[in-house]
Amino acid sequence: MSNRNGYGSAVTLPGDPPGGRRAALVWGVGVAVYFVAVIFRTSLGVAGLDAADRFDVNASALSTFSILQLLVYAGMQIPVGLMVDRLGTKKVLVLGVVLFTVGQLGFALSPSYGTALASRALLGCGDAMTFISVLRLGSRWFPARRGPLIGQVAALFGMAGNLVSTVVVARALHGLGWTTTFVGSSLAGVLVLVLLLLFLKDHPEGYEPQPAPHAGAAYVRRQIAESWREPGTRLGMWVHFTTQFPAMVFLLLWGLPYLVEAQGLSRSTAGTLLTLVVLSNMVVGLAYGQIIARHHAARAPLALGTVAATALLWGTTLAYPGDHAPMWLLVTLCLVLGACGPASMIGFDFARPANPPERQGTASGIVNMGGFVASMTTLLAVGVLLDATGDDYRIAFSSVFVLEALGVAQILRLKARTHRRERERLVASRVEAVHVPV
Repeated sequence: MSNRNGYGSAVTLPGDPPGGRRAALVWGVGVAVYFVAVIFRTSLGVAGLDAADRFDVNASALSTFSILQLLVYAGMQIPVGLMVDRLGTKKVLVLGVVLFTVGQLGFALSPSYGTALASRALLGCGDAMTFISVLRLGSRWFPARRGPLIGQVAALFGMAGNLVSTVVVARALHGLGWTTTFVGSSLAGVLVLVLLLLFLKDHPEGYEPQPAPHAGAAYVRRQIAESWREPGTRLGMWVHFTTQFPAMVFLLLWGLPYLVEAQGLSRSTAGTLLTLVVLSNMVVGLAYGQIIARHHAARAPLALGTVAATALLWGTTLAYPGDHAPMWLLVTLCLVLGACGPASMIGFDFARPANPPERQGTASGIVNMGGFVASMTTLLAVGVLLDATGDDYRIAFSSVFVLEALGVAQILRLKARTHRRERERLVASRVEAVHVPV
C-alpha cells in the first residue's frame, strides 16, 4: 500500500522518510516555533478586557484586533503554501519568526489603537507561516503513515502554547502589567529563531524532493488549480471551516468576556474554564490521531460527530433558562469545545492523500484557510451583534449555527466523491507496488 497516498500501513516504501530520533529532534524545532506563535496569537484572548481599557474601545473595535489578525492569517495561507513548496520549510519559518516577534513587541509598546492594530496584523502574517511549514516538515522527516498522528501532535503543542497564554500570560498581566508581559513574551521569539537557524533542516540527507519546475505566475496558477480540483482538498477545507471556529472564537477573544459578563464568573474562574478547553483539546487530539491512523474511515464520522456535539452544547448553554447557566453545563461545553481543534486537523487528513508531495504545502494552505475564514467571520458577527443588541450574548453567539449549517452541507456534498477518488488511488497504488519495473 502506498504511503504516498496517506493510508496507514506497516510498509515503508523506497523514498519514504525513515523517521527516528533525528527526525523527532529536527521536527521538534519546528514545533517549538509553532508553540511560540500560538502563545503570541492567543495572548489577546486573556488580554481582551485589558486591551479594551488600554485603548478605550468598544466590542466591535476590540474584535477588530482578532479579525484583522485572522484576515491576514487566512489571506496568507495559499501564498505561504506556495512559498513552502518552492522555498522549503526553513526559509519560510525564519521569515515567520521575525515577523511575529516584531509584531508581539510592537503590540507591547503600541501607544495607540492604530499602531496596535498594525502590530497584530504583522503578528498574523508571521503566524501564518508556521503551521503549514510544520506540517510540511513532518511529511519530509516521517513516514506518510504517521501523518495523522504527527499532525495531531503538532496541534497538541500549539494548544500547549494556548495553555501558556491562559495561565502564564494571564497571571503576568495582572502581576507585571501590559508592557512588561508582552515585551517579556517576545523574547521567546528570539530564542526559537536561534534554534531554527542552528538546527533545522528541510529534509534528511538522501531524501531530497524532486525539483519542481517554477514558471512564475503559470506555476502558481497550476499549483492552486490542481490542488483545488481535488475533492479531498475542498472537503478538507470545509471540515476545517466547520469544526475549528467555535473553539477559536471562544479562546481567541469572546470566551472570557462571555463567562465574566454574561455568566457572572470571576476572571479567575473564567480563566480556569478556558484552560479546560485547552486541556481537553490536548487529550482529544492524541485520541483522534491514534484512531485515524488505525481507521481511516473514521475521519468523517469524527468530524461530523464533533460538529453535532458542539452545536448541541452551544445551543443548550445559550437556551438555558435563567440568568446564568449552571457550572456543570459550562464545564461540559468547554470539554466539548476542546474537541474542535483536533477535529479540524482531520481536514488535512483528507487533503494529504489527494495531493502529491510537491503540492502538499499549497493544499494545506487551502485547508488551513477554511477555519480561519470562519473564525474571522464569527468574530466580526459577534462583535457587531453585541453592540447592536446591548451585549446580548445569546443573540450574538447564535451566529455560530449559521456557519456550522453551511459547513455541514458542504461536507456531505463532497464526502462520497472524495472517498471514491481515494479508492481509485488505493487500487492504483497497489498495482504500482506489485508491478515494479526490472
